[in-house]
Amino acid sequence: MADQSTGASGHRARLRQRLFDGGGTALLDHELVEYLLALAIPRRDTKEQARQLIARFGGIGPLLGADAEVLRREGLTDGVIGALKIAEATALRLLETRVEGRPILSSWDALGDYLQAAMGHSAVEEVRILFLNARNMLIANEAMWRGSVDEASVHVREVIARAIALGATAIIIVHNHPSGDPSPSQQDIRLTRDLIDAGRHMKIMVHDHVIVGSQGRSSMKAMGLI
Repeated sequence: MADQSTGASGHRARLRQRLFDGGGTALLDHELVEYLLALAIPRRDTKEQARQLIARFGGIGPLLGADAEVLRREGLTDGVIGALKIAEATALRLLETRVEGRPILSSWDALGDYLQAAMGHSAVEEVRILFLNARNMLIANEAMWRGSVDEASVHVREVIARAIALGATAIIIVHNHPSGDPSPSQQDIRLTRDLIDAGRHMKIMVHDHVIVGSQGRSSMKAMGLI
C-alpha cells in the first residue's frame, strides 16, 4: 500500500503545477486553502480540513478575515493560523498598492475593492476614516471606533479634531455591516449628516460614506444621500 504522505505530496505537487501554469484562478477556493494548510502541516492530507473550514466560515473570504482567536477556538494551530493570516495580509497589501500614491477619487473602484476585502467579512462593526489632503491624496487611514454607529454621535468631534490635527481638508467615512447587507441604515445616514454639518464649519468636506459587507458595498454619494 502506498504511504499516505507520498500520496498527499503527489497531490500537492499537482496543485502547485496548476498554480504555476494557470495562476490563482486555476485553483478552487478549497484548493487554495488546502495548499495553505499544507504549508503549515507537511506530510498530511489537508483537503477535507480545507473543505470543512470553508463550509464552517461560509467562504474563503470570511475564513481568511476571521480573527486569530476565533480560528484558535476552532482548534487550529498557530502555524495554520499564521498561514491563513499571511495570505490575507498579502492579498490586502496587493490591493493597497492599487491606490497608493494616487488621488483617491480617481482610484475609486480600486479603493472599494480594498475596503471590501479588508472589512467586508469582519464579524465586528468597525468605522474607519480616510483623511485626505487638498489634492485628495490619502494622508491617513485610521480605525476610529468599533461597534454600532448607533453610538457614534459622541465621536463626531473626535473625527473633526483628528482631521484638523492631520491637516486634512476632506474625509471619507467607511464602515462594515457584519450582516453582509451594505444598505445604509437611518443611523448611518444620521452620522454622515452630523459629520457633514460639523465639517462644514471647519472647511472639511465629507466626500462619501462607504458601507461594505460580504454581499457588496454601497456609496451614499452614489445613492444621492450626500
